[in-house]
Amino acid sequence: MTQMQPQIEKAIGEIRSSFPGLNVEAEADGAGGAHVIVHDVPLGPPYAQQTIWVGFQITFQYPYADVYPHFTCPNLARTDGKPLGEGIGNGANFRGKPAVQLSRRSNKLNPATDTAALKLLKVMQWLRTHP
Repeated sequence: MTQMQPQIEKAIGEIRSSFPGLNVEAEADGAGGAHVIVHDVPLGPPYAQQTIWVGFQITFQYPYADVYPHFTCPNLARTDGKPLGEGIGNGANFRGKPAVQLSRRSNKLNPATDTAALKLLKVMQWLRTHP
């Protein structure tokens, strides 16, 4: 099995620094990248969940490949009963487990500045402010 490449290990360290106190699981994907799950990410209104997990893959092409898509708990729901909305897909799976897909592609990826940690922060900001 191929170990994680150094840039992937660095990206995981940056995620841990950006989300202090949260459990960040990382497992080699066998191709030089990693599958990552960040547990107990704060969420709250307009969602029913106070915290969620967020999972994604950082491929061996990183930083030249986008970290996309992100996944979260399959029971994600809004407190107002409205649908989850555009860019949030029910019926997905992450590593063989039911999940909701969070689709936020970086169309103008800059490998020098668009890190996996920054992408996760942007996805969470988008989710918290998503109408």
